[in-house]
Amino acid sequence: MPLPLYLLAVAVFAMGTSEFMLAGLLPDIASDLDVTVGTAGVLTSAFAIGMVVGAPFVAAVARNWPRRSSLIGFVLAFATAHAVGAVTTSFPVLFATRVVAALADAGFLAVALTAAAALVPPDKKGRALAVLLSGTTTATIAGVPGGSVLGTLLGWRATFWAVAALCLPAALGILKGIPAGRTKEQMTGGPALRAELAQLARQRLLLVMLLGALVNAATFAGLTFLAPVVTDTAGLGELWISVVLVLFGIGAFAGVTVAGRLSDQRPGPVIAVSGPLLLIGWPALAVLAGEPAALLALVFVQGALSFALGGTLITRVLYEAAEAPTMAGSYATAALNVGAAVGPLIAATTLGTTAGNLGPLWSSGFLVAVALLIAFPLRTVIAAGPSTEALE
Repeated sequence: MPLPLYLLAVAVFAMGTSEFMLAGLLPDIASDLDVTVGTAGVLTSAFAIGMVVGAPFVAAVARNWPRRSSLIGFVLAFATAHAVGAVTTSFPVLFATRVVAALADAGFLAVALTAAAALVPPDKKGRALAVLLSGTTTATIAGVPGGSVLGTLLGWRATFWAVAALCLPAALGILKGIPAGRTKEQMTGGPALRAELAQLARQRLLLVMLLGALVNAATFAGLTFLAPVVTDTAGLGELWISVVLVLFGIGAFAGVTVAGRLSDQRPGPVIAVSGPLLLIGWPALAVLAGEPAALLALVFVQGALSFALGGTLITRVLYEAAEAPTMAGSYATAALNVGAAVGPLIAATTLGTTAGNLGPLWSSGFLVAVALLIAFPLRTVIAAGPSTEALE
């Protein structure tokens, strides 16, 4: 894989750390800015909504900009938002910086996904996506726990400064590694924006976007509410929360790496194996969560299966949107973040039921079941290898 892919992954690591880090910082932010924890929690919603709305909007605005300039601009805007957030004493200003950061993140990821696909041969998009997504999984393994420790030792503002600092080497790497100038599509005119948006009327594209969103919703439904499962259901200490999150991240890294090598030419076996196993795994985790050893093992497995299946489906989005070369990344980004926003909302509704802390895990199983029920009648379409037009 070309070096620029790994440079893009560094920026994705910084952005992934920012997206997930607030879970451990909200009490300190609330206390420092004199708001309730519930009010501080809207910072997470602001980021998710900004990602969903921002991906297609920012990608459409930036579609004719040189990719290197766009990527650097988004990274620097992201860094600036975190620097402002680190010094502000106003909650509304902090809220605004999260929206700006989300828009920059969405724009970066939309362009980066398209750029990553363009850096490799047409039949290697899955491997390129795996490298890019490794930035997110590494953020789960190292960035989020590290940010939590830094926030505990030096305060939540230090974590914001650290994320801003991570963006600087990423920007330098992009400056050195991504070719300057416009792409071939931009130089020759390429398809009009209307034509690229018209691809959203294609049923195959909408199907894989829906399935990718459902699987990611299942992932974040369970992941978001793992902490009380660890401390209350399994009876482990609070330090074990970080251990469980790291295990999930290691599994996710393994899953996306293995699936990335198969999802280009053999997506069918990845979907056929990981889908049913993922469906079994979430209820199994709910049933066995009281046993610490089973909890730790299943969290790793679910991380691997979730990212193997989710990554493969998002790769299919890039293939199915091959006729939308400047917007394909935004379609994949929107699908991922619709799931990330909707999944925790669905899971939260189960906390007040008799299922209690285990409700989110059952909801994850339900979301995977819905995805498989939709996918099964159309499995030959979804599992098809790279389409002819994708390889042209």
